[in-house]
Amino acid sequence: MANESGNFSSIPILDYTLISDPTTKPTFISQLQHALINVGFLYLSNAPVDTAVIDALVGYIPRLFALPQDAKDKIRMANSEHFLGYSRLGAELTRGAVDQREQFDFATPHVSRWKKQGDPDYHRLWGPSQWPEESLIPGFRAIMEQYLAQVQELSYKFSSLLSEALGLSPDSLAGFYDTAQNMQHRGKIVQYPVLEDGGQGVGPHYDAGFLTFLLQASVHQGLQVQNIAGEWIDAPPIPGTFVVNIGKALEFATQGLARATSHRVLSPRAAPGEPANPRYSVPFFQNISLDVKLADMVLEFPPEILKLRDGRGRVGATDSVNFTEFDREPSGKVNLIGR
Repeated sequence: MANESGNFSSIPILDYTLISDPTTKPTFISQLQHALINVGFLYLSNAPVDTAVIDALVGYIPRLFALPQDAKDKIRMANSEHFLGYSRLGAELTRGAVDQREQFDFATPHVSRWKKQGDPDYHRLWGPSQWPEESLIPGFRAIMEQYLAQVQELSYKFSSLLSEALGLSPDSLAGFYDTAQNMQHRGKIVQYPVLEDGGQGVGPHYDAGFLTFLLQASVHQGLQVQNIAGEWIDAPPIPGTFVVNIGKALEFATQGLARATSHRVLSPRAAPGEPANPRYSVPFFQNISLDVKLADMVLEFPPEILKLRDGRGRVGATDSVNFTEFDREPSGKVNLIGR
């Protein structure tokens, strides 16, 4: 729900199957327009990602984190110039505070374009993933790669719908992507351990890229989204959905129409008499071309769409990191600074 000033108190739920019928697609586009401009977050139900693949991936997650520590350390992120691999609990900070999460970073297949001194340093960002040994967790890599490929396809379809919702032609965002060979998108598998007094799973932040598709892979709450008034709104797991949110690159590219929204994850709390199961999540981050300069890519929006943005209200100050370099640096450079 959102009031007339653009503030919101809950996250809207959109049904992807509405786009398959010409009589219901306008309803989806209208709902999407509202979510983009006023919220920056939405639940997407009935997305075209194979539920058998999702179920298999969710089944692998506890086994992945239960691997021997030395097996996980063999593929630690410190080994990869592409920032892919394993990170121990507490290895990352957000706004100077420790994030209480353990995670694996993987990505869609890519051959690194960085070959020699003098090439753009940010081309190092994309390259091959590190994978745990097949004998230790047979079939995991194949399932994860299937999952990433299917969500990648969904992300491109969704960006086309997003263009329509903002009054543009369906292919208006295509220029922000590179050729298929030169693109890479990233995913994480994250474990948030139960803490007796709760804490910071990951601190307040914005995502850097275009779109994020989050699979909340356990029943735990923890994800919170900050509205215009600065209030934290819960985004609990809803079975059969992805949580989709807008990144700072898309906000910049759309002149602030598509709203990037500050969000955080609270660590699950230990409850008396209940099992101390961790929270699991699988975010997918849709990137844009490493070489594109957003300031050079000017989109022309209809006046009635811009009026909706201007009527939304001002976003209050947040503690989130704010990727201000997008107005002068290539996308890859901005991401490298963030890393």
